[in-house]
Amino acid sequence: MSTTNSATHLPDDPPTDPTTADDGRSLRRMQFGWYINDWANAAFSATVLTVFLGPYLTSVAKDAADAAGDVHPLGLSIRAGSFFPYTVSFSVLLSVAVMLLTGTVADRTGRHKELMCGFAYVGSLATMGMFFLDGDRYLLGGALLVVANISYAVSVALSYAYLPGLASPDERDKVSSKGWAYGYAGGGLLLIANLALFQGHDAFGLDSGTAVRICLASAGLWWALFTIVPMLRLPSRAGIAPSRTADRTKDGEPAAGSLRELARTLRGMREHPLTLLYLAAFLCYNDGIQTVVSQASLYGSEELGMDQTSLVTAVLLVQVVAIGGALLLGRIAHRYGAKRTILGSLVGWVVTLALGYFMPAHQPAWFYVLACMIGLVLGGSQALSRSLFSHLIPPGREAEYFSFYKVSDRGTSWMGPLVFGLAYQITGSYRSAIISLLVFFVIGFAVLLKVPVRRAIEAVGNPVPERL
Repeated sequence: MSTTNSATHLPDDPPTDPTTADDGRSLRRMQFGWYINDWANAAFSATVLTVFLGPYLTSVAKDAADAAGDVHPLGLSIRAGSFFPYTVSFSVLLSVAVMLLTGTVADRTGRHKELMCGFAYVGSLATMGMFFLDGDRYLLGGALLVVANISYAVSVALSYAYLPGLASPDERDKVSSKGWAYGYAGGGLLLIANLALFQGHDAFGLDSGTAVRICLASAGLWWALFTIVPMLRLPSRAGIAPSRTADRTKDGEPAAGSLRELARTLRGMREHPLTLLYLAAFLCYNDGIQTVVSQASLYGSEELGMDQTSLVTAVLLVQVVAIGGALLLGRIAHRYGAKRTILGSLVGWVVTLALGYFMPAHQPAWFYVLACMIGLVLGGSQALSRSLFSHLIPPGREAEYFSFYKVSDRGTSWMGPLVFGLAYQITGSYRSAIISLLVFFVIGFAVLLKVPVRRAIEAVGNPVPERL
């Protein structure tokens, strides 16, 4: 890892392999900046996507609905209760193109940090704008969600590209798990403050709607303030080695633009079918994970009859338990390997989903049990998936490959919300919607089981860690 700071780190001067870095203090400084980036953006995932926006935007949409309970964005007739999951799905479809193009630009120019922080600030401003979401302004809420979620997806994808340059192969599970733990700690800390505000809104002279809008805006402010730390501590370029193919075409001429580079990336990925097989498994099972997380508050409020205080308390439990879960599964992976640990966590997700389907309504204690089960497997399954994928990326193409990876990650799944929304559209039952997500875990487990991880790592030319 290069010991130059962010002010002097040039795009054509990439960080070196962390295993040969002489300055351990500089490496730890950069790792801390990367951890704080998770601390910063997790507020959007926890406060906005997971807790407050789903139920609140749904209530705003219902206020704007016609006598049949439908709203009509862009001339389409949809149930008001499906507006939030449909909007999440739409935002992710748009973010795919933005992530892929931005990842290509980042690897080509070496401006990973500038692009990452730039999108973070666009997303934080859109999130702060949610303070103005009241009355029947469901279209404003949908537009702000689209902008914020696209910005969040791109920023996080670029941050993931730093992982190979921040840890040796055998340390990556540990560093990735620690990053997720920081994220859940940051998101949880803000949720504690928001829970206090929401529960005591009368004492502050606020109605519940105003309190929710302040909580939404606070996530944007938190995101903006703590993004200053990675701005100061991370180098401009992510990864271990420069992207030589990103700088030159095969005949030695300068690359002819980002779209051509993107096309070359897509063609190049076909040369690594085992990496694509792992990516397919991840996109499937993690879409299920993210849909459970993003729709849990909607399911709890509409199907199980939980009030806002119970929802916030449950998500706070998820945040707290997920810190320990991420670190625990990281230790298990150190002993048994990341792939086996991820497979075991997917079995835990199936059990959790079944419990949610049969859970009685108006029983907060059972809802809290469900929250603890989600937290136990959530952080670890995602942290280990991220670190395992980092081994399967050709050096110098981190941002591009992680842009594909980020198609299904915190807050950016699209297949799951679409299936969830359609299931509710057809049946009118959120229980049917939640159980429909089982297919993602079953298929993801089956595909991951077939991935020969050691051969996949060797195929891209990366060193193989001792345990897989």
